[in-house]
This record gives sequence, C-alpha cells and structure tokens, in this order.
Amino acid sequence: MKPLFIPGSIHFIAAVSTVLILASCNQSKMPAQKPVHLITLDPGHFHAALVQKSMYGDIDSTVYVYAPGGNDLSLHLDRINSYNARLEKPTKWKEEVYAGNDFFERMLAEKKGNVVVLSGNNQKKTEYILNSLRNGYNVFADKPMAIDSKGFEKLKEAFEVASNNKLLLYDIMTERFEITTILQRELAMSPGIFGELEKGTHDNPAITKESVHHFYKYVSGNILKRPAWFLDVSQQGEGIVDVMTHLVDLVQWECFPDQAIDYTKDIDISSAKRWATDMSLSEFKEITGIDSFPSYLASNISHDTLLHISCNGEINYNIRGIHARTSVTWNYKAPEGTGDTHYSIMRGSRANLVIRQGKEENFQPVLYIEPIKDDSTYESSISAHFKKISAKFPGVALYKSAKGWSVKLPQNLAEGHEAHFARVMKNFLEYLKNKNIPAWEVPNMLAKYYTTTKALEIALKNNN
Repeated sequence: MKPLFIPGSIHFIAAVSTVLILASCNQSKMPAQKPVHLITLDPGHFHAALVQKSMYGDIDSTVYVYAPGGNDLSLHLDRINSYNARLEKPTKWKEEVYAGNDFFERMLAEKKGNVVVLSGNNQKKTEYILNSLRNGYNVFADKPMAIDSKGFEKLKEAFEVASNNKLLLYDIMTERFEITTILQRELAMSPGIFGELEKGTHDNPAITKESVHHFYKYVSGNILKRPAWFLDVSQQGEGIVDVMTHLVDLVQWECFPDQAIDYTKDIDISSAKRWATDMSLSEFKEITGIDSFPSYLASNISHDTLLHISCNGEINYNIRGIHARTSVTWNYKAPEGTGDTHYSIMRGSRANLVIRQGKEENFQPVLYIEPIKDDSTYESSISAHFKKISAKFPGVALYKSAKGWSVKLPQNLAEGHEAHFARVMKNFLEYLKNKNIPAWEVPNMLAKYYTTTKALEIALKNNN
C-alpha cells in the first residue's frame, strides 16, 4: 500500500518541500517581469509603428492595441509585422488587438498596460491624453499634442494632472537627435567659435528654421500610404501647428539650452501666416488608394478635382528678446533622389552656423561655420576650440568651404530619421524609471504648443 500524504507527516512535508524546490527552480528560469507595458491607442500615423522599430530592455514584448478597426489599424499591424519578419535585427513584438467603437473606454477599463503611445488622428488626441492621465496611464505622444487654442487649454490641464498623479507626459521630439542640429547647438555654446547669439530683427531674425515636407514619400523602404483624414486639417492640424512643433522646439532647445521658457512672458508673436498646397484627385488616389474625396473634405475642393490643403505656415516671433522665424512647406512629391529638407541658420557675433540640404550637399544635411569677418586670427581660434567638439563627438572634423568651414561626420553618427524614434523612447524610459525628467522640459513643452496654437489663431484672423 502506498503511503498517504497526511498533513504533518514526514511524507507530506517531504512532498511539499520537493514541490517548493521545483517551483523555485522553475521560477528562477522564468524571465524577469519587465516594468513597461505599452498600449498603442488608435494608431493612424506611421510614427506609431516607428516607436516599435527597435526592442527595449524595459519594455515587455506584448503590446496592447486599442482601435476602432479599419485600414489604419491594418497598416499599423503590417508595419509591425514587417519589423518582426526582417532579416537584420528582427523585432519580437506580440500585438494583442481590441478593435471596436468603444476602444477607448475598453482601454481605460482593462488597464493592461502603463504607457499609452499616441500617434494618429489629432482631432481627439488632447482629449485622449487628458483622460489617459486621469486614469493612471503615462503618455508618450507624437506631435502635435494640441492643434488649436482650445486644445492648448486641455493640454495645460493634462500637465497638471500628470504632476498631481506622478505620471509622465512626453512628446516625441525626434529632431533633437539629428546630428547636424546637435552640433549646431554645441557650436552655439562655444563663444570662441560662435560668439554670442545676435538679437536679430523681424526682417533678419537671429535664428531661422525652414522645413520642406512631401506627401508622397518612402518609409521603411515602402511607399507610404496616407489615410485620407491626414489631408483634412481639422483632423491632422494645419502645418503651422503640426510639423512646426519640431521647429519651435528646436529654437527653444538651441537658443536657450537647459533653460525653462515661461510662455506667459517670454514669447511675443509678431506675425503668422498660412497658405494651401493643391492636390489633384489623381495624386490623392496615388497616396491614399481611395478613388474619390471623402465628404468631410468637400469644403476644401474646387472643380471636383482639386483639393486645397492648408498645410503651410510661417511664424515670426520674439522669444526672450531673440527674433526667430520658423516656416513649413508641403509639396506633393520630392524630385527624384531627394526628400524632405531642413534649412537652419543661427547668427552669432563671430560666425553664422548654417545647416543646408540642397543639391550641393547631395540633399543630405551639412553644417557650415561661416565667419562674420575676414579675420586671420579666427582660423587658429576655431581650430583650438573645435578640439572640444571633436573630443565629445569622435570622428567629427572641419573642412574648408567657400565661406568658411563645413563639418564632416563619421558614418556612425549619420543616422536617419527613423532611428531617432528609439533615441526619444530611451529618454522617455529613463525619465519614467528614474523620475528625473529635466525641470525645463514641461514648461518648454507648454511654451512651444502655446507658440504654435497662438500663431494659428493669429494667422486665421489675418485670413478673414
């Protein structure tokens, strides 16, 4: 007869001990629980997928997706699948999807993750941000977080909720990781090379940033399919509040490094304007795959075949006594061999720092140092001071150019735009883990969204 396992008997104690030892051994083989669980909310923009182009040590591989269903969701999942299936450094994401009209309420109720990723239709984005924070979620949001003055008021409330609930709200500022912009900022902090930032005037600003974008483009090697709502400024936001967010952010980040901007007293907008890019029905079909214009675009269509998109804008403003100009232009398609371009100039008392991306630069961003005066002592001065830059960024070198010097980059620093999403995510994860977001970040997020939404308000009044 087999012995009975009676509580308190030697057999029972031995059996329980064996089970506990085995459980302990099995548990030690299980991977440690990762602290960050992503939720992707209504992904309609390709940036939502680019956040997952890399894997991260602190992020669990299971991502919870909540969306209304439809083509936007399908395109997002296709992009994630392509990253999982690629031959070089494939990702290992597992997407758990809920599709239904009550997707947002379902997300709030189920609480399956702790970080909400937002990159899609901007019409309700600020509302999603605010309510996600109210329900205990951290938020990692693509720009823009607000597309009008009403949205800016909600965003102010969202930052208050985040602070009160000890949560993190952060936007995806990829352009801070473009190496030529990083070096422009570094050089501007070197008085021996740059001197001091000029004050500038309305007609000749101290800092100018211009961005040219294209509706037809390639992302991750494929022609980008745009959702039709992307061409509706009431859903995507006008250019003056969309891409302009990056430029306004860089003005603050470069002119006043690590300093907080108070939008209530540091910013004065002198002028703002907006204008349209026209798109034919055949061009619309080419990038959306849709044969006709949706009804919500009706008020922006002429002759049944031409869509007017208010996606371009310019802001002239004064920030802490410095005159700045930012502008965004959207064209349909870039000439063959080119793409989106960026131009930037910071005017200093000793030299101008200029980023150009034209034909001469093979349409790649190149940073130039252009002295103000023909001073024979400047060459020895720049060589001495540039040593600090090359020590901090190994491989960066100076070459003579027509107006001064160009800054040459080693291959390992010349990352593309898509790689910058992982850089921003790593910053976010550090701030989330260590509770060490810089003190200037939140006031400066508020300052840039005040600038863009106030500029839109002014531009709309000027058009009426």
